[in-house]
Amino acid sequence: MTEIHPDQRVAILADAQNLYHTAQSLYSRNIDYSSLLQKGTAGRALTRAIAYVIRADSPDEVSFFDALVDIGFETKIKDIKTFGDGSKKADWDLGIALDAVSLADHVDTVVLCSGDGDFERLCTHLRHEGVRVEVMAFRESTAEELVAAADTFIDLSERKETFLL
Repeated sequence: MTEIHPDQRVAILADAQNLYHTAQSLYSRNIDYSSLLQKGTAGRALTRAIAYVIRADSPDEVSFFDALVDIGFETKIKDIKTFGDGSKKADWDLGIALDAVSLADHVDTVVLCSGDGDFERLCTHLRHEGVRVEVMAFRESTAEELVAAADTFIDLSERKETFLL
């Protein structure tokens, strides 16, 4: 696929739940979203940066959402759903996929910050449309099929000092 160059238009789509839970389970640390944005852009023209977050009514989430905006992310917020049996569910997979497909005509590169294997087909589709796909995630929890479907995989675990707080 296309090499990285400064004139590329980039969209960064960050699956905040996926990143948060992985960083917590592997390292008991949080993601440095400022570094994620900087390294994901890699000197290219940022068209859009979106962080997909879940509202779970935790005490620090409003300040976290505000911090994402201050860093340069647009936040898309979804409320967590609680079912009659007490189970909870919230994910942004479909929203991320729709945004990526919608942005495909406006960007040269999509940087997907998630290790979720459900995005393998999305990556394949974007590449077929001529969009470069870069995945940034923790290798230990990234689906093999997602790594194979991307043009480039950036392992956040290899640079913990950069990507973790």
